[in-house]
Amino acid sequence: MPAPGETLVRVTRSGGFAGETHTLVVQGDGSWSRLDAKAGPEGAGKLSEQGLAALRTALREADFARLPGIATGGPTIYDGFFYIFVHDGYEVAGEQESLPPALVRVVDALPPFTQY
Repeated sequence: MPAPGETLVRVTRSGGFAGETHTLVVQGDGSWSRLDAKAGPEGAGKLSEQGLAALRTALREADFARLPGIATGGPTIYDGFFYIFVHDGYEVAGEQESLPPALVRVVDALPPFTQY
């Protein structure tokens, strides 16, 4: 487990109808920051204890060491999202519809990618 000030997970989401890129960085203590495409700050906050526990559980169950570097196999969704996850020294990427259920649970446990 990362220490409170160390990065727990970093997730970049790009694409969608508007073609936007946003990155969420969650620290070990549950504090998070949201960055725009140029790595400029867009927002920040802190997960509740329950939210942080849910994210840690989702990350552990995803078992990044066993995931392929690129998730494939789902249908092509035009204007869909593409995700890049960095956790515990591993990087996993994939289109929204190709993400395994364990990574979908990680996405669901994250703070919102946009302010609205």
